[in-house]
Amino acid sequence: QVQLVESGGGLVQPGGSLRLACAASGIIFNRYNLGWYRQAPGSKRESVALLTIEGNTNYADSVKGRFTISRDNAKNTVYLTMDSLKPEDTAVYYCNVRLGFNAYWGQGTQVTVSS
Repeated sequence: QVQLVESGGGLVQPGGSLRLACAASGIIFNRYNLGWYRQAPGSKRESVALLTIEGNTNYADSVKGRFTISRDNAKNTVYLTMDSLKPEDTAVYYCNVRLGFNAYWGQGTQVTVSS
């Protein structure tokens, strides 16, 4: 049974930082491409950051230079480090692991950027 457990969300002031973590179980983690997505109220889910097994990354234009995706295969965990947070980053953040047609999602963690 595949499980993705996210943590690290919360309330932060504009300009602050957070690090999200997503711990995976039930898969051979180092074979999977990884991603973080987010969904704000009234909006569609959008891709934030992607990391392939080869180490290639892709970021949404809105987060380039502020967010960093990384992985620790020994801990079966993917991270999203978020710096210089803005109110428009407020959303539920979801981790995703993908191998071919197999894809799994975490339950989501709320990030709120507000003063």
